[in-house]
Amino acid sequence: MLENIKVFFKNLSGENFTDLFFEGLWNTVKIAILGLIIGIVIGTVIGIIKVAPKYKLGMRILDKISTVYVAIFRGTPMVAQLLIAYYLLLPLLGVKGVEAVNVGVAVFGMNSGAYVSEIMRGGINSVDPGQTEAGRALGLSYPTTMLKIVVPQAIKNIIPTLGNEFITLIKDTAVLSFISIVDINVAVKQIAQPGYVYSAGYLFMAVVYIVLVLVITGLVKLTEHFLNKSDRKYGTTKSAKKS
Repeated sequence: MLENIKVFFKNLSGENFTDLFFEGLWNTVKIAILGLIIGIVIGTVIGIIKVAPKYKLGMRILDKISTVYVAIFRGTPMVAQLLIAYYLLLPLLGVKGVEAVNVGVAVFGMNSGAYVSEIMRGGINSVDPGQTEAGRALGLSYPTTMLKIVVPQAIKNIIPTLGNEFITLIKDTAVLSFISIVDINVAVKQIAQPGYVYSAGYLFMAVVYIVLVLVITGLVKLTEHFLNKSDRKYGTTKSAKKS
């Protein structure tokens, strides 16, 4: 095993393989980040639709569409969504010249949106209803009240869960190879091929994913600490003014 590890790192130190590894690492991180951003946007919209009053027909229709959307993307595996989007939908629509990476970003974003929508719905419901009532009392419309008052508070409440969603997206990028995207998985396999040192390559890949997860976890904790510190500072200042 030790000999396999030596051979793997010797391969990795080669200029071409080093570039290949960093390309795979960059694609993995880029697709996960962009997918999460798209997911937060989609999830926020769906989350607002889910908690909005259903007095009007248009809102009830949007609610039904959102329900179907969430059911489709939560009910099918990511790899199936990638294959259908890249090998079925694009040819059927006659779309040509779309890079596989862009398809990966779109699919990851839409998949994440389905999960974030439920996370966001829970976050919105965790905010004191008085916040919504206060916004409406000030003359703000329902969408404005949600986007400017409720959603920012909801996002703060769900940051740890969003961190978990980001970690899930990072690990799910291992399926990107099905549409010929060079990710960490593909890069490591190609690096391990000379000498057939796949066992060392898989061990190295696991370590890389663990490091990425630890970095994300650390960033989430720092964000929580910063927000909590801001809340304590604001609360102290507010108390001082009252006294």
